[in-house]
Amino acid sequence: MKILFLSYYYAPDLSAGSFRASRLVRALLKEIPPSAQIDVITTLPNRYHSFSVAAEAEETTPQLSVTRLPVTSHKSGVIDQAKAYCRYAQQVMQQIKGKDYDLVVGTSSRLMTAVLSAYVARRKKAGLYLDIRDIFVDTIKHIVPGWAKFPIKLIFKPLEIFALRNADKVNLISPGFKKYFEDRFPRHEYSYYSNCVDAEFVNLPIENQPEDTDRRLRVVYAGNIGEGQGLHKVLIELAERLKDKIRFRIIGDGGRRDLLLEKIQQANLDNIELVSPIDRLELRAEYHHADILFVHLNDYSAFEKVLPSKIFEYAATGKPIWAGVAGFAASFLENEVENAAIFTPCDARSAVVAFDNLQLDVATRDDFVDKFSCELILTGMAKDVLSTVQPQS
Repeated sequence: MKILFLSYYYAPDLSAGSFRASRLVRALLKEIPPSAQIDVITTLPNRYHSFSVAAEAEETTPQLSVTRLPVTSHKSGVIDQAKAYCRYAQQVMQQIKGKDYDLVVGTSSRLMTAVLSAYVARRKKAGLYLDIRDIFVDTIKHIVPGWAKFPIKLIFKPLEIFALRNADKVNLISPGFKKYFEDRFPRHEYSYYSNCVDAEFVNLPIENQPEDTDRRLRVVYAGNIGEGQGLHKVLIELAERLKDKIRFRIIGDGGRRDLLLEKIQQANLDNIELVSPIDRLELRAEYHHADILFVHLNDYSAFEKVLPSKIFEYAATGKPIWAGVAGFAASFLENEVENAAIFTPCDARSAVVAFDNLQLDVATRDDFVDKFSCELILTGMAKDVLSTVQPQS
């Protein structure tokens, strides 16, 4: 059995998609027969313009080949990301010339990896398993200008139909996606293998914290700073309202970072610090030193369906979670995560009320960690992937 695994991001790049893809590949390696082979085709690290990490262009071990392709650098703009993806897709087609596969696996948030995977599977007459991490057609309408919404829909809706109709099996990362996809593609039996708890963030080691003369609570956000997160809509007012109680440490990069920085400078605030993306080891230390972990999604209807991977990462640490989310993510936090205070996205008043309800203790969250462990979830998902084809000895 030969498997082609397509993911635009892959470890050691910094993104939820890269961590999920690399974990799933490791789980697949434990489940495939000795004669099977997995070819991963991804990109050299490029998630953030401000963060770079070295990675080999080619890695080969028994049963696994990882090819990382160069793409053009970008600063999270729509056009430059599109150019970079076209370069990736072009190189993928070159890489697979003359090769046969039994199964194509694509993990996709921005739709195009799903489309590329479907096209390759069709060309190779292979099975197709899609891991859908976002509803691109639903999300893009909130990001592009009003005049562009209709042509965008005309382009991407048929692509979504092409990808989903060619899939043999589909996994939806959030149960909040269920109605959208079941209404449009009812023939599929969907699986729901979510993001998971990385053991790396469980039971953070006790370290000597640097002396801190600022007695305000340290609120840490780590992740993308884009339109989807909407930090530029809420952070300034929130920092002003609670300027004597908290200080934000915002770690990351993205398409709205410059706008957020401009707003901070205009407000002349001393309790919001912007930090460039950091590696996982440094991130563990940041979480350890935090009093509160902050997560936020923009107030768009599309985001009521999503379940951010950051929730699983934060929950593993045991730290209090201050969350501006709605819809499925809010319900998930209420039902599954102890000591999570939820507020209406982009509403600073609601956020202050939620802040006052937080308990500044570290919770064990053992039940959550056990229920959503990566080993449990990704082992099940790997078996689901392999059930798409009949293994060959």
